[in-house]
This record gives sequence, C-alpha cells and structure tokens, in this order.
Amino acid sequence: MATKKDTSVAAKAHALRAKDIAGLQAEIKDLQKAHFGLRMQKATQQLGNTATLKITRRDIARAKTVLAQKQAAQASVKN
Repeated sequence: MATKKDTSVAAKAHALRAKDIAGLQAEIKDLQKAHFGLRMQKATQQLGNTATLKITRRDIARAKTVLAQKQAAQASVKN
C-alpha cells in the first residue's frame, strides 16, 4: 500500500527523469550546496530539524541514480 511519503518520492523521481543530463548535473550541484549549508548549520548548532540532512542526502542519491541511468542509456545508444 502506497503511503503519502511513497508517492512524493515517486513524484520527485518522475520530475528528475524529465530533466536532461545537464539539468540533472545542475540539480545535483544545487543539492550538494544545500547539504553543505545544512551541515554547517548543524556544526554551529543552528539547525533546528536535523532530518533535513537525511532528506537532502537521499535527494542527492536519487538524482545521481537517475543521472547514471540516463548516461548508461545514452552510452548504449551510441554503441
């Protein structure tokens, strides 16, 4: 049974798959910058919700997975 949380993850993955490779790389870069900022906030005791670290880390992994899939598909088309 799909919960609300499961559908939001599917929606994020669907939105990522709609982007091209350059868009995914830009998205990953933005997410990494955001994650770095959150880590700095945590180090200086300014981060109120530490769960956002986990969320951004998973978003980065999700974007990297979609990017790898697109690059593999593009490489298989070339061969």
